[in-house]
Amino acid sequence: MRLGTRIFLVYFLFVGLTAWFVLNTVREQVRPAVRQSTEETLVDTANLLAEILRDQVKAGTLGQSELPHVLKAYGQRRPNADIWGLAKTEVNHRIYVTDAKGIVLLDSAGEAVGQDYSRWNDVYLTLRGQYGARSTRSDPDDPDSSVMHVAAPIRDGETLIGVVTVAKPNLSLKPYVDRSEKRLITLGIGLIVLGLLVGAALSWWLARSLRRLTRYAQAVSEGERVALPHYRGGELAMLAGAVERMRTQLEGKDYVERYVHTLTHELKSPLAAIRGASELLQGPMSEEQRQRFASNIESESARMQQLIERLLDLAQVEQRQGLEDQQQVAVAALVDELLMARGARIESAGLQVRQRIPAVSRLYCEPFLMRQAIGNLLENALDFTPPGGLLVFELEQDAQRVALSLFNQGEAIPDYALGRLSERFYSLPRPGTGRKSTGLGLNFVEEVLHLHGGSLEIANVEDGVRVRLWLPASRLG
Repeated sequence: MRLGTRIFLVYFLFVGLTAWFVLNTVREQVRPAVRQSTEETLVDTANLLAEILRDQVKAGTLGQSELPHVLKAYGQRRPNADIWGLAKTEVNHRIYVTDAKGIVLLDSAGEAVGQDYSRWNDVYLTLRGQYGARSTRSDPDDPDSSVMHVAAPIRDGETLIGVVTVAKPNLSLKPYVDRSEKRLITLGIGLIVLGLLVGAALSWWLARSLRRLTRYAQAVSEGERVALPHYRGGELAMLAGAVERMRTQLEGKDYVERYVHTLTHELKSPLAAIRGASELLQGPMSEEQRQRFASNIESESARMQQLIERLLDLAQVEQRQGLEDQQQVAVAALVDELLMARGARIESAGLQVRQRIPAVSRLYCEPFLMRQAIGNLLENALDFTPPGGLLVFELEQDAQRVALSLFNQGEAIPDYALGRLSERFYSLPRPGTGRKSTGLGLNFVEEVLHLHGGSLEIANVEDGVRVRLWLPASRLG
């Protein structure tokens, strides 16, 4: 499976799961939110009616008033209202009034007058000075048949003389809830599609950039002259630069190899001349001839010396003479990036990581080399830290030096190995597996530090091992 496809699949799973979680959470909140808003309106309505009905309930003339006719007329109204695209063609509030004992005095539905409602929560709680409300299903098997009831006390001064309840079926709210959920689903699907398109574009761009770099590396390996792919900053640009530097070094090696052959060829003649002159000098000859052959030996020796010096100069080209593209690097951000890249491994081992580097701390260094060095150091620490162990990154400083310190909990390094860990090809068995690494990681770290004018320090401490990358204090920004 190609890298771009893998990246897209991971992105797809992330976007899909995130979208499902968000949409599911929002959908679960839509229905309660609508009902809460409706309940708040019912509270206002019930309290308004309580004030309007107070005098009639107090006088006992509620049944003989115009209110029953008003409520009947209210129930027959057809509002024909367009509410944000949804038509409302009937009113559906039910209003009933009870006395102080919970006996229904008036019911807009005309079906409960004279009944005892004192045991229903809306009336029961209100008669006891509490907030009275309930939601009751007309059909126990149908959740959409529930009706919200909100009550308010009717008072004569401080005396409770009755209760008025305003009820509204939740079924009347269903069209608004369904429309909101539909819009959310549509919007969510749109966002998912957009996110997947962005992810596909990003995956394509990254895969394309890596393919360009791969083709460049393949062309270089085949000896072709090709231009270095151009990237605008970031890790790809750094990787391309590293490949270019590697190409330069490899070409330098070929250059040295060609000149070694040249040197070998060039040395044949002076060596032959010296050998011939030395053989002749062993026989009888005049002083003039002896001086001439000695002069030939001296000139041929000078020629060989010149060839050797040129070869040494050429060999120096093969080695890096200094750092390239040095920048101010945020150490904490760099460490966080390396930890994040190894997050799965850290999490699976249950390791504790403490990063105590100040966010403002910066090092003037070559970012690519420093990232590789710290990465090698972290990999080594992860190999030797037991499950559930502790890793601690810190920044230390004295008068002349600054150190990036990494402590890992685990077994101490044997004394016989402590001084050899940075030697090329030297490695210790990993706990648990007994396997050894290439033995090049810490050697690479040490070489990078030498290029930066620093040094590597490895020491056993209490409960583990601490490694310090020492650099000149002048590199701390």
